[in-house]
Parts: sequence; C-alpha cells; structure tokens
Amino acid sequence: MGKDVIVACDFASAGAVYAFLDRFPAGEKPFVKIGMELYYAEGPAIVREIKKRGHRIFLDLKLHDIPNTVKKAMAVLSNLDVDLVNLHAAGTRAMMEAALEGLTRPDGTRPLLIAVTQLTSTDQESLERELLIREPMEQVVLHYAAAAKAAGLDGVVCSPLEAAAVHERCGRDFLTVTPGVRFAEGDRGDQKRVMTPAQARQAGSDYIVVGRPITAAADPAAAYRRCVEEFLN
Repeated sequence: MGKDVIVACDFASAGAVYAFLDRFPAGEKPFVKIGMELYYAEGPAIVREIKKRGHRIFLDLKLHDIPNTVKKAMAVLSNLDVDLVNLHAAGTRAMMEAALEGLTRPDGTRPLLIAVTQLTSTDQESLERELLIREPMEQVVLHYAAAAKAAGLDGVVCSPLEAAAVHERCGRDFLTVTPGVRFAEGDRGDQKRVMTPAQARQAGSDYIVVGRPITAAADPAAAYRRCVEEFLN
C-alpha cells in the first residue's frame, strides 16, 4: 500500500454515509475510515456494503482489553474484508501480539494492523496532568511505536508531528497513519497536534486521515481532490 488520503466517514447512520459517498463521481472511490459511531450504529453490514461499493476500508475501533478478549474480537473482525484495523498500544505488547494472532486467518492472510500511540486530542499538559505520564510526548509516542513494531504490527497511528521520528526509530516501511490534518485556513476543532496535508507529506506521513475538512465541505469531492493534491504532489 502506498501513500494515500483516508476519509473519516464519521456519520451516525448508513443513510448519511451513503449520501456522502454518492456525492463522488461513480469512478472515484476514496479510501474510507469507518469508526466507532458508524460501526456501532450499523454493525458489520455497513462494512460489507461499503466494501461492495469498491472502497478500501480502515476499520477504526481502537480495541483495548485483556489479550484474550482482543484476540477473539480480532478473529471476528478478520472475517470482514477490511484493509486496515487498529488497537491501542497502551494495551501492552502481549495484547498486540494476541491481536495479531487473532487477526491472522487460517490461510495466513490478514488486514494490516496498526496501534494508536497517543490521540491527537491529547497534548503534553493532559498527558502529564490526567494520564500521569511525565515524559515528553514524542518520547512516549516513540516508545509505544517501538513496542508495536516488536509485537509484529505494521505501523502506528500518530500525529504527523511525530511521523518522521517514528520512521527514524522503526524504519521506513513501518507505517505512519496520521489524523490531525487540516487545511491551512481550517478550524482545528478538538485536535491539538495538527498539520496541513503538505506539511504531513513533508513530515513523512504514509496515510493521512481527514474528516471534517472533507465531510463538512460544500463540495466534498473537490475538498478530497485538494487534499490528495496537497498530500501526494
């Protein structure tokens, strides 16, 4: 998988996401993220239908539980034809290894598996005050990324601010999937650690996840193409 823009389809219903995707020309099939809101509202059927429409899918459920529970959940998710799934690195290396085992099908195939390091809504102050983690944010992200790599995962979710350092620590082929991307003139919303698509490209992000700048745009297809142009060119 090469670099790409992933559109965060954070909608509350199947009807809303279909209406959004129908605003793209028939031959334009963006890589989409299905997160907790949509998956919990509609269940596995929404994944199957969007896949049937020809989209690649990042299933963003951020699993975090004891290793055996995560292993069993990943075994269920492996039956869905998704391209990318994730969990929280904070669940420990044992949990990540169990997840990888559960996700791998009997024939040896599996979706890509990546770990969330720290959410882009978390800044240094909340890291220290609320999570009682005193180390600098980048050090924490790199520590979690190294644990994910040691567990055999394919990459991490991190801020684009940390993408270059993750590649330096974990290798060029270790994927960085980065939310927290906004157009230069855009509203940051609840994101604390952000970059523009062009800045994310320069920082070494492999995939950028973009939601409201595309989904809330007057012309989502045009906003998506602008994002692709800025990130890939």
